[in-house]
Amino acid sequence: MPVHWDITPKAPGASSGAFALASGDNAEYRLALTPNLSMGNRGFARVILISAGFLALPMIGVLGTPVLWGLLPFAGLALWGLWYALQRNSRERRRLREDMRLTRECIEILRTNPRQPEQHWQANPYWVRLNMTEKGARVENYLTLQGAGRVVELGAFLSPEERATLFDDLSLALRHLR
Repeated sequence: MPVHWDITPKAPGASSGAFALASGDNAEYRLALTPNLSMGNRGFARVILISAGFLALPMIGVLGTPVLWGLLPFAGLALWGLWYALQRNSRERRRLREDMRLTRECIEILRTNPRQPEQHWQANPYWVRLNMTEKGARVENYLTLQGAGRVVELGAFLSPEERATLFDDLSLALRHLR
């Protein structure tokens, strides 16, 4: 799951589930959001091997002829292009990340973008409004935080179901800290 909560200190008797309440005045919630990676290393290897097999099929008919040497560089270039595109996409997605730190005094969000500077936002959690536009909007379950004169989108790369769960957990954490 691309949503990871770290809560310190946990309330006595709190469950060890995905979300628990923090206790005490120095309670702190840390949230790390990362995008789903649809293909791991095994999936990557499978796609490359299947593509290599399909590229090799038409070359069986020209084995032993000079035409093979004319087609081979193009097949290799196509395979290398696929490998490069998949690697670059995976690398970019692994760099995308949103980290949130929530205490009684401050809520901070740090968004790490792949090829852009980091974005930082902070506000007083007492005055922050958490909004979720459910259906009828361009994006289903569009999640925003509003405070300190700005509106910040949260979890844009998550699925609508994950954003709805995040909304419930985050509203519980905000209510608890107020």
